[in-house]
Amino acid sequence: MRAVDGAVARFEAIGLADRHRVGGKGASLGELARAGIDVPPGFVVTTEAFGAFADALPALRAPLVGLRADDLAGVATATAGMRARVLEAPLPQALREAIAQAHAALVGDDPRAPVAVRSSATSEDSAEASFAGLQDTFLWVRGLEAVIDAVRRCWASLYSEPSVTYRLRLGLPEAQVAMGVVVQRMVDARCAGVMFTRSPTTGDRSVVAINASWGLGSAVVSGEVTPDEYALNKVTGEVMRRVISDKAVRDVPKPEGGIVAEPVDEAERRVACCDDALLRSLLVTAERIERHYGQAMDIEWAVDRAGRLHVLQSRPETVWSQRDAQAAAQPIAAPQANPFAHVLAAMGGVRR
Repeated sequence: MRAVDGAVARFEAIGLADRHRVGGKGASLGELARAGIDVPPGFVVTTEAFGAFADALPALRAPLVGLRADDLAGVATATAGMRARVLEAPLPQALREAIAQAHAALVGDDPRAPVAVRSSATSEDSAEASFAGLQDTFLWVRGLEAVIDAVRRCWASLYSEPSVTYRLRLGLPEAQVAMGVVVQRMVDARCAGVMFTRSPTTGDRSVVAINASWGLGSAVVSGEVTPDEYALNKVTGEVMRRVISDKAVRDVPKPEGGIVAEPVDEAERRVACCDDALLRSLLVTAERIERHYGQAMDIEWAVDRAGRLHVLQSRPETVWSQRDAQAAAQPIAAPQANPFAHVLAAMGGVRR
């Protein structure tokens, strides 16, 4: 079995260059933490740990050989068997101990302090492919055994039908795909949401677009609630758009662990969850992250009960950046000896 000496890595010790070790989400969280962004503390169970575990399962990936993305029945059968093997196999003792030590350091005196356990595949959260929502995340996980179980389930989700189908469509070599798992302190969020440093509807680079709702951000990301919408001008800071929605539900933690959707009180449903001070803080944070990465970003955030803003994740914006790349790849008309030839051609042809 492969050694697991590098089984865990703290956020402060990793960055974007470590994607191969900690996956896209873990690498980005480490990068943010090292840049001084307020990120809840955590660690990553590395791809080395996943490799050590997978090595003990002979021919784990063999069912995927020769599969096509349009073979839905074949993908369903293959992935079901692979997930079952991952969920049933024993965890190496050295790996269990490494996770236990990192978890104890993270939660301190409260062994049941809630954490988020989030998939972090090497192929996700890049400018080319986001994999958003295709692999599992578990929120408000309490206790070491629940954390270890969630880590295993994140590994198994690498072989979910949507994830495997997506990789087959992109032609990603399966041998190059590995899974890190983020373990991060939970934020007991008063409100949360996402923001884009480029308009997701128009591609306007001068705008920061913000979606927000009460409670945990999972309700916004999943589409469970219609969030408030804000658009801020990067140059002037002006709130250009403010749409306050009827936010009927919010995701909140369950005492025993996990989350549940609960109704929002009638008095709060149509109240803006972001005041101008918070919007200003979000704008400043969004611009800071965009400058650090040097490109448009998609950012998850949360505000805790004390009013402190935390960044939970940041990934490159993909929709408009891919459109820009496609436009840049379009052939440019070849130069003509006659400088008016292109104009004449557009008007019906050039006489020779």
